Amino acid sequence: MNRTTTLVHSRLKRSQLLVEAAREQHHGLQILTFEHLATRLAGGFLRPVDDDSLRQAIAVVLPEIQLDELEKIKDLPGMVSATAATLRKVWRAGLDLQARAKDHRRLQSMAQLEKAVLAHLPSGLKTPTELVELSLGQLSHVKNLFGTIEIVGITELSPVWRPLLAAIARETTVRWLAGPRTVPAWLLDINEIETTKTPATKPSTELISASTPQHEAVEAMRWIRDLLASDKAKPHEIAIASNTTAEYDDFFYALKQDADFDLHFVHGISVLTNRDGQAAAALAAVLVHGLSRQSIERLYKSLAGYVGSPFEDFPSDWLRNLSSDIALTSLEAWQLAIDQFDEDMLGKDLVAKLLRILQLLTQGVDIAEQAGEDLLAGRAREIWKRALIAGPVEAVETTLTTLRQNDGMEPSVSACWMSANELAAAPRRFVRLLGLNSSHWPRTKHEDRLLADHIIPTTELDPLPVADADRRDFETILATTQSSVHLSLARRDEDGRLRGRSPLLGRALAEPVEYLQRNRVPDHAFSETDRLFARPSEFALTPQAKEANQCWLNWQKTKITPHDGLVRRNHPVVKAILERTQSATSFTRLLRNPLGFLWHYGLGLTSPDVDAEPMEDIGPLEFGAIVHDALDRVVKRLEAQGGLVNASGQKKSGAIKAAVNQIASEWADTFALPPAMVWQAVLEEVKEAVKIGIDTDPQESGKFSSYGEVPFGGIAPRSKSITPWDTDAVVVIPKLGFLVNGYIDRIDVAKNQAWVSVCDYKTGSVPKNMNGDLDGGKELQRCLYTFAVKAMFGDDVKVNAELFYLLDGTRLELFDPTAAMKSLANYLKIAKKNLKAGNALMGIGSGQEYDDLVFALPANMQTGYRQRKEAAANDLLGDLPSLWEGA
Repeated sequence: MNRTTTLVHSRLKRSQLLVEAAREQHHGLQILTFEHLATRLAGGFLRPVDDDSLRQAIAVVLPEIQLDELEKIKDLPGMVSATAATLRKVWRAGLDLQARAKDHRRLQSMAQLEKAVLAHLPSGLKTPTELVELSLGQLSHVKNLFGTIEIVGITELSPVWRPLLAAIARETTVRWLAGPRTVPAWLLDINEIETTKTPATKPSTELISASTPQHEAVEAMRWIRDLLASDKAKPHEIAIASNTTAEYDDFFYALKQDADFDLHFVHGISVLTNRDGQAAAALAAVLVHGLSRQSIERLYKSLAGYVGSPFEDFPSDWLRNLSSDIALTSLEAWQLAIDQFDEDMLGKDLVAKLLRILQLLTQGVDIAEQAGEDLLAGRAREIWKRALIAGPVEAVETTLTTLRQNDGMEPSVSACWMSANELAAAPRRFVRLLGLNSSHWPRTKHEDRLLADHIIPTTELDPLPVADADRRDFETILATTQSSVHLSLARRDEDGRLRGRSPLLGRALAEPVEYLQRNRVPDHAFSETDRLFARPSEFALTPQAKEANQCWLNWQKTKITPHDGLVRRNHPVVKAILERTQSATSFTRLLRNPLGFLWHYGLGLTSPDVDAEPMEDIGPLEFGAIVHDALDRVVKRLEAQGGLVNASGQKKSGAIKAAVNQIASEWADTFALPPAMVWQAVLEEVKEAVKIGIDTDPQESGKFSSYGEVPFGGIAPRSKSITPWDTDAVVVIPKLGFLVNGYIDRIDVAKNQAWVSVCDYKTGSVPKNMNGDLDGGKELQRCLYTFAVKAMFGDDVKVNAELFYLLDGTRLELFDPTAAMKSLANYLKIAKKNLKAGNALMGIGSGQEYDDLVFALPANMQTGYRQRKEAAANDLLGDLPSLWEGA
């Protein structure tokens, strides 16, 4: 049996030749890259230095070594990647950094870094230069190891390998099968290598202009469908390529999910496209941005299905029992929320496990490695380790987006999406090239990030630049494609900027141009979605279109229809949401926006939580949260020191300063704060607001006790402190059966409990036109708090309920508590009756400024829809609209 060896450049070409060899039962053939050939010849258990090992070694060495010129930048994000890229260039060019270290301070630093990296790498990993040196000592084994060597599909070879190739050619037969490709000039100097060329192919060419890169991808998928449907080509004969794939990867990945044919990503797919990658991304989000309800929910859902996951034993609905009234951005807040769980929801063991997980996560990126070991398993853990090696831990979220993995498809039976250099090495019959725009193909030449041109000339460090490679690949593809080449360019980028044509097109390939519109009707749609999108008449026959059309028609009518909120009488969902524990917020929705009440509490429809993102500014909501927190701490501190009402001005000032400083420290550890000067100004405003909020009449000294953030109706206190009543006691609105809970900002209770003052702090402006005690259903706190106090202390207690506006000290008392409670109970009775009757219709609050579900309403809510429907809706809602009059 004669041994032969084929050297190839790409993974796709190797896969292609392996399949052909298997089909032809070709024994004694080995298919290698030149790097693997050198490794095999060098002997032993040697391996070339791989990217992951190189990055890991650099990441370990950088913090421990002094680098002179590079010392100031060695800890910056991207330094690991830059160092790896530079060392690769040095090794491929065959340069000796150690010998040139004296030529420049930067070279001395790089030589020192290279030496440290090589020392840290396992002894079995060798650089290209080392492999060449070892291989040159084993040339006597060339013929036995490799037999005749054929080099296929390669247009260039890095300088480091060229001396070894010349030496091997003197030991055995070496053939360079160039085909129609150009032959490099240096190869002509090696007389022992037999070079074979064949004539270039003459494929038909067609220039296509699409609107955007995404449109290019869509048209490419339609082109594949056309070839397959017409039986012009088999899947393995079709290729789509570009010199850089990153711009199109997301488009093709999304489109192929909708298509019914395989599209193989030769360069791999993002690790974030599967569950393992998403688990790693969920962990990264928590460590980088801190605790939140959304991040922990995402982490739990990503890990719950893994065997051995820390969440494996948790009930699937445990997250639903978290209180919506607590901002879960700290370990303390989570502890409070967990304390409110039903005893049967999580046992002691699971609670302890959850707290251990949360305690670990609160330490942030400093324990990233430990978090990956403790929380991730299998493939997810491997991805996490790769990400920590590939970039700085602070940028682990970004690093994860750059990692790739095999898509699991077989290229020999699939259409392929690939880079141009892969296609140049492994031609296909039908080719479509994307991104033929100026400044895109070919790419521009750049100096190395660490070794600029004045240190080592770029022509020496990178003798095979990407710009030349792009031109070479383009020419090779045109010369090796057998049937047709479709050349595609985009008229504009995704931001709408105009794009020019690539200079590679020239005059011969520039005309004629087929201009494709994004909304055109294709001859062959690549998927059902594409077909229906392009053919409205067909889409109109689908059930979804019929339902959507009927919804639109119903919105144009003046009468109320199911698309306006009519539901079945006594619907079980309605019954369930009416039986849930209510709050001032939910009652406001029920009274002013019945449709929104059903959507929010019945269907779980919510708007995106922008507050889950890291803060960069202190808005009204954040300012209010800080003030409320500070007031609660000050009241508790002063009560513990003899009472708020008895405190001196000096003692109050000290308590305010201590509380605000403590909050400032906690927020600095949790959020991205605005500039220091702005932050200090905010804290000063907080102090002034708190000072107004704790102001008391000296004549009332010793007559009452004060309590802050007092819970009622069965929810746990936000902090451990004394409360004026049993917080587990149920609060029910008489005769209606509504359960109510909430937090009262402050309560002052007389020593003899004959009277109680309840206060709801406001950090906004005083309303200009407040309509009565209920303000059209917008202001329910005072009334509900009065219900709560009477439920706790009895009906005989005198209650003073007020809104306290801290900006100017304005107090708005509940004018007639008895009448207000009676009125509220009456309107709640009407609203409850309406909802049970199936009238979940729009109200005065639907589509208003603070309606977070306005996106689900008709776009012309105020100017068209409300005008058509309001009269009919108000008729069905009975006496409820009388609450809104004047509001």
